[in-house]
Amino acid sequence: MPQIYATLGPSCESKEILISMLHEGLNGMRLNLSHASIAESRKLIEMYADSCRCLSLPFELMIDLHGPEQRTGSMKNISLSQNSSVILRPEALFMQDSSIPVSSEFLAALETNDHVLISDGIIELQIEQKLPPVPHIVKGSSKELSSFSCRVLRGGIAASNQSIKIIGKEVLGPLLTEKDFINLDMAAEMGVTSVMQPFVQCGQDIVGLRSALESRKLHVKIFAKIESLSGVQNLASIIDTADVVVIARGDLGNAVPLWELPAIQKQIASQCRSSGKPFMVVTQMLHSMLHSPVPTRAEVLDIFNAVLDGASYLMVTGETTVGEYPAQVIHYLKKTAFEAEKYIKNYGVF
Repeated sequence: MPQIYATLGPSCESKEILISMLHEGLNGMRLNLSHASIAESRKLIEMYADSCRCLSLPFELMIDLHGPEQRTGSMKNISLSQNSSVILRPEALFMQDSSIPVSSEFLAALETNDHVLISDGIIELQIEQKLPPVPHIVKGSSKELSSFSCRVLRGGIAASNQSIKIIGKEVLGPLLTEKDFINLDMAAEMGVTSVMQPFVQCGQDIVGLRSALESRKLHVKIFAKIESLSGVQNLASIIDTADVVVIARGDLGNAVPLWELPAIQKQIASQCRSSGKPFMVVTQMLHSMLHSPVPTRAEVLDIFNAVLDGASYLMVTGETTVGEYPAQVIHYLKKTAFEAEKYIKNYGVF
């Protein structure tokens, strides 16, 4: 039976809800460190641990590191409508306008007519023009920083800490950020049982992370997120070094045309099965349940097929962080996985 993981967030900030989720079959929780640090989440982690103790269930806490993923900087929420204009600017330029701050590495990779996806592809922009540089003084030295004007092709709400990607280009920061090291320093104290590494490019990334964990005497499982074409192409070396492979369909679905994503998921699953490597399937498994008490037929079929493909773990994200029905989400996830296991027992697969 696959292990059922959910993501901690505002929607499960009560012991009553957490106990309900555990009753429905929850096996472990993920903390997304791109949005809140371990220190900031201490009360919620302790509440989850207490809920596990109440039911005499094991405490399983996975931290999902910030890692090399590019994200929007600190900003006020802005509503982008189709065919409107917006500016991508350097994070170093503090402006009180409706612009989107991004890293200097991201801006350096931009060219006219590039297409940019924000928030797992909900928003799509097209780069129209590089704007005249603006002087920026840091520690007495002046540096010129450029911004880009964009046209909105697909609108939505742009906010802080959203994923941002250039279609056809891989722009990544360092494997582990300064915030990641701070969180890892607290991981043992908070009982962390596994670590998820975003945007794994090759097996050497896992070697680097394991070294950082061992130096902190953290002997925990490493979940390697496959979110880019580099990760897919170097899957063999990742399988050799990681404990669990994660088919992270959000950013992976931005790296390829969506209609190609199912074949890539099947390919990764097949390679993991052949190597005897456990894998997890995640992203939008029950997305409609953000606001609905029941899932769509397509969603339960997706879960069922993931189990038939051999998934050892299933995980939901926004459904339990900001969704309205976190306990019901676990109910449908567990029940559907159980039916898939029953089907395998009766009819076999592969």
